[in-house]
Amino acid sequence: MYVECFTNNAKPYLRLVKSVRVVNQSGNKIPQKQVVLNIGPLSRFDDGQPDYVGRLKKSFKAGNPLIPSLKPYCSQETSPETYRFSIKEGSPDCFGHPKLFSCILLERILEELGLNTFFSSYKGFTKLEYDVYGFAKLLVFGRILNPASKSATVRQNDDYYEPILKEGFNPDNVFDTLDFIYENMDRIIRRMNTNLVKKGRRSPEIIYYDVTNFYFEIEEPDDDILDEEGNVIEKGQRKMGVCKEERKLPIVQMGLFIDDDGIPIAIGSFPGNTLDHLTLRPALKRSIDNLDFSRFILIADWGICNYMNLLHVLDAGNGYIVSKSLLKSTQKEQEWTYSDDGYIKKSEDFNYKSRIMKRTVKDENGNSRTIEEKVVVYWSRKFQARSERENKKFLDFLEKLEESPENFRITALQSKSLRKFMKKEYVNKKTGEAINSSDIKAFVDFDKVAEYRKSMGYYQIITSELTMEPLEVIDKYHGLTQIEDQFHAMKSDLETRPIYVRTPEHVTAHLLTCMIALVVLRIIQKRLTDSGTVKVSEDAYWSYGLSVERIQAALNKWKVDKLPGDLYRFMDADDPDLLLILHAFGIEIPPKLYRRADLKSIKTGIKIFK
Repeated sequence: MYVECFTNNAKPYLRLVKSVRVVNQSGNKIPQKQVVLNIGPLSRFDDGQPDYVGRLKKSFKAGNPLIPSLKPYCSQETSPETYRFSIKEGSPDCFGHPKLFSCILLERILEELGLNTFFSSYKGFTKLEYDVYGFAKLLVFGRILNPASKSATVRQNDDYYEPILKEGFNPDNVFDTLDFIYENMDRIIRRMNTNLVKKGRRSPEIIYYDVTNFYFEIEEPDDDILDEEGNVIEKGQRKMGVCKEERKLPIVQMGLFIDDDGIPIAIGSFPGNTLDHLTLRPALKRSIDNLDFSRFILIADWGICNYMNLLHVLDAGNGYIVSKSLLKSTQKEQEWTYSDDGYIKKSEDFNYKSRIMKRTVKDENGNSRTIEEKVVVYWSRKFQARSERENKKFLDFLEKLEESPENFRITALQSKSLRKFMKKEYVNKKTGEAINSSDIKAFVDFDKVAEYRKSMGYYQIITSELTMEPLEVIDKYHGLTQIEDQFHAMKSDLETRPIYVRTPEHVTAHLLTCMIALVVLRIIQKRLTDSGTVKVSEDAYWSYGLSVERIQAALNKWKVDKLPGDLYRFMDADDPDLLLILHAFGIEIPPKLYRRADLKSIKTGIKIFK
């Protein structure tokens, strides 16, 4: 028995019901709902506190109902049921076929993001005949639970306890779905963010941005489309560029925005040879500027945020916090940084100082403008030790090179590392390599090496937030490392690359489905930490509760196996990680066998946002 809330004449009522088995006209036993007690209108009992119905259901299951008149029925509810069924030798029922049940949680999250109604409504507008939402769910579920090619993902349809797509579907419609997702990319992003604001209380004060790339296992990059005069009409998407994984393969660039909870906001895709700083303004204009967010602070690295980009951020009424390389700063800026004057000593291992400066910079239209910004610099012993550790082999090599250059043969890889320390007048412009090892000392500018050593341990940050305390500026900037974790999850756990789809439209749609999958996973992780189900260290800058890998493994264990008599048995529902996820969402799986109506009630009872 269970408590149900139903609507009669537009008013919510409560009743106690139970599931019984009846024989239909075909002679088969089917489940049917039977009313045990009509409790009355919800308004008579609602105490005004959040989620009264959910609390009432839990209290009834626990044997201490919020409504006293239900108490006599609790003893009946707690008396154990005996299950009787038989299986004959040779029956197909002798073989178990566990099916994924975790899709109900993933689907509830998509529903709360508004994607079910979005796909359904736009399918009606465009008069599509195939199940576009079903294919979209398969793409997202498959990316989370079992990443595979698009065709293989469609073949996973029968892996779920209820097939996502009905019989008779055309597998090739998965590629039509990619076209649909690409054409409606901006609307999908807007719909998700609207619901995250309304239901998930998203109001980002901080937005992080970074760029990564994904490679394709193809031999040649895409050609540009030219007009009759040789002008570029459309750039090819898969281009040779600086691959983050140092693969000599065509790549596509992807810019990612995330909020201060680490939940993705939007993506932008660009040809592989697009420089990082050329991605920010187009991505802002296409996605972020139209989301009606309140004022936020954009945080990114200096390689992405030149002043043309930063002025765009300011003109939109927002702010910024970005890092800036000391080695690329002016001599006066370096002298001020290295001077002991003005430093505030937080500890023996950390000092900082700040000042406000005026700068004259140019906007995207070439106009000169004067702005004020705060410059924050700090020295960290931990940061210095890490830099020295990461560069130890190369610094030792430089030291030995300075002492006895005649003993060294310079490889192409060493020469590449040496370029930033070489005197330009001695560099071979064709190869960039040092050729005569006996003369190598003349090639290396050891003054630059000294500057490089001196800069270790120092960091420089600039911000538009003139009144923000320096330590807060530093703290907020450090959150940028969250986005690297999102890239890692996309590349490893979600297996976003290598990308096998071919057209620019399908590439962008693929990246968007991966972003949606990441949003779903981050919502699960946030619920884990917010609920207190997972202990978070007080010293942690942020925590995801469980890694994506552990969540994937746990969700893949949440399966049901159909038994004779329309009974279902959960598999591995006592798995420790799965229990953490279930408890975080308030999902109870008592040790018993379940009927189909019970399975449906589990899904309807899941509340995604508190």
